[in-house]
Order: sequence, then structure tokens, then C-alpha cells
Amino acid sequence: MCPKTSKLAVVAVDDESSHSSVSSVHLTLGLLREEGLEPWPTVSTMILRLLLALNFFPSIQVAENKILVKQSPMLVVNDNEVNLSCKYTYNLFSKEFRASLYKGADSAVEVCAVNGNHSHPLQSTNKEFNCTVKVGNETVTFYLQDLYVNQTDIYFCKLEVLYPPPYIDNEKSNGTIIHVKEKHLCPSPQSPESSKPFWALVVVNGVLVFYSLLVTVALSNCWIIHPSSQIPNNRN
Repeated sequence: MCPKTSKLAVVAVDDESSHSSVSSVHLTLGLLREEGLEPWPTVSTMILRLLLALNFFPSIQVAENKILVKQSPMLVVNDNEVNLSCKYTYNLFSKEFRASLYKGADSAVEVCAVNGNHSHPLQSTNKEFNCTVKVGNETVTFYLQDLYVNQTDIYFCKLEVLYPPPYIDNEKSNGTIIHVKEKHLCPSPQSPESSKPFWALVVVNGVLVFYSLLVTVALSNCWIIHPSSQIPNNRN
């Protein structure tokens, strides 16, 4: 019969090897912590990281679908025309969009708009305004002409991206106050060429007045010198 001590010796050796492996694992973890390194992540750590990643992606999507617009706070119009630039945080190249300009605090009046894409824009204008539109990659400029004083108001830029989906538009900005000043026409100074006809008329009138006075004086002298010639003789 084989001695039983051999089995016990094998079991003892296995126990010693298992203890040594466990101790080596603990020693390795301790060395990692001392070096500032993290051990392999646990299941809870992996789940936490996954949740953080899932919460991060929607914020990126919201930021991409958010268009901001920058406008000048105020424009003063002295010569009845002004250029209003709308600068967006969005590239319009190769996009189907609609860019428009609205008048009033409630954006009740659409001044003009442009539809289509960057290479083929189609413009529509309110009949009460003289407006043209120029489209850039991230800027839409509205050229307003023949403005009147009663068109002084606040104006808002709006951008709508129609294709590719999803549909997005810009957040409403603070707007631009366009102050149209009344235009006063000042008399232009007369040039020397334009004053020549006036002086010619003055000279001609002066000559005529002098000639008429001269004739009047001559006739008066003749009347005084020869008064009898002016009275007819009455003979019975």
C-alpha cells in the first residue's frame, strides 16, 4: 500500500502554493497602489463609467443642435440705408436652410427671407421694404435701403436648417435696434457758373430801367420848354 503521507504532502504543497499566489496578488495590488496606478476595474466601477458616458453623449447632441446668433445691439441710419449682419455658430455650406429678418419685439413682421442652399438662394421681400440678402458660410447679411423714420424698431435674425434632419433653428437673440434718423436736405452752395445768368438778368434790368428814366426825363424837358406847342389854337 502506498503511504498516505504522500497525499498529505501534496495537499500541503497545494495549500502553500495557493497561499503564495494570494499573497503575490495582494503584493501586486499593494505595489500598484504605492505607484499611483489603479488595479483592474471592478464591475461597479465599469457600470459607473458606462453611465457617465451615456450621460455625456446627449449633452454633445444638444450642443450640436443649438445655434446661437450674434447681432449688433444698435445701428444708426443717417442716409436711409443700413447693413445688418447675422453671425451664426453654424456652417450653412451644403445645407438647406431658411434665413429671415423680423421686425418688432414680437417678430410680427417679416422683412425679407432667403430659402434654399448656399449656391441657389431664393429671396422674398416684404413690399414695404427694399431689402437684399447675401449669404456666407456662417453669416447672413441683410441690406436695407430707403428706410423711413417710422421703420425705427428692433429687428431679429432667424435661421432654420431644413435639411439634413433634424430640424434646428437658432435661439432668439437680443436683436438689433435700427434707429432711422430724419434726413434734412441742406441747400447746396451755388457755383460761379450757376450765378452768371442771375447777374446777366440784373444788368439787363438795370439798363432797361436807366433807359426808361432817360426817356422820361427827356420828354419832361420838352414839355417844359415848349408848352405852347402842346395847346391847340381855337379860332372862331
